[in-house]
Amino acid sequence: MSFRSALSRRATALTLCGSVLAALLAVAAFAPLPVSIVEPGLTADVLGARDGTQVITVTGTPLRETSGQLRMVTIAATQPNASVHLSDVWHAWFAKDQAAMPRDSVYPSGGSVKDIEKANQKEMTQSQDAATTAALHHLGLAPSKVTVDLQLADVGGPSAGLLFTLGIIDKVSGNGHGGDLTGGRTIAGTGTIDDKGKVGAVGGVPLKEQAARRDGATVFIVPRGECTDAKAQLPHGLKLIPVDTLDGTLAALAALDAGKATPAC
Repeated sequence: MSFRSALSRRATALTLCGSVLAALLAVAAFAPLPVSIVEPGLTADVLGARDGTQVITVTGTPLRETSGQLRMVTIAATQPNASVHLSDVWHAWFAKDQAAMPRDSVYPSGGSVKDIEKANQKEMTQSQDAATTAALHHLGLAPSKVTVDLQLADVGGPSAGLLFTLGIIDKVSGNGHGGDLTGGRTIAGTGTIDDKGKVGAVGGVPLKEQAARRDGATVFIVPRGECTDAKAQLPHGLKLIPVDTLDGTLAALAALDAGKATPAC
């Protein structure tokens, strides 16, 4: 075989490989991926009303006037049946207000859209029950005498639990020093809570911080285990307070109100 013939065959092979690679890349660019694109979502002041309905209503015990805001935060994600392509992921990679996450981490329950909505609503209901139990236990109030109604229809999942608990406590007693938990500030936060008052981790913290700052928050309460994510893209003007428990959260807010040092990541 001549040298020129060998080069010709090699060039042909390389051309064929290049064509196959180009075809694969073209398919990858247009093939749907098991990914969701997420971005900052809505926030809601649990001390106030949303769409004309009070988020927290407590009956059976004297209440107090509150000031400031306690804003629960969310992320918005593409629908579970939406087609996400490589170009979408590429755009989200470079965008500060978007992120690409495995669909299973955003919609762990899987199934149809209705199944996912039911699962999210179930998680929210369980979260609200735990938040109410933790708050009433802290306040020393009997569930048989005090009724708490939580209304936030367009939000699912468990990540508003801690803020619900704080809102219930603030409406009933404040921080124990005659003032609001917020000290008049707009405070946002995220975190699950169990009926014993333990705070748990959630996802999408950097995007939730953006939503919080966008809607006026100057303080953000975050589960301590997510400090690394929380610090990575912390918006200017937003102070982080990491917490592990309800008691720790209340102590940190009291310190903030008194102008004392608060926990830091």
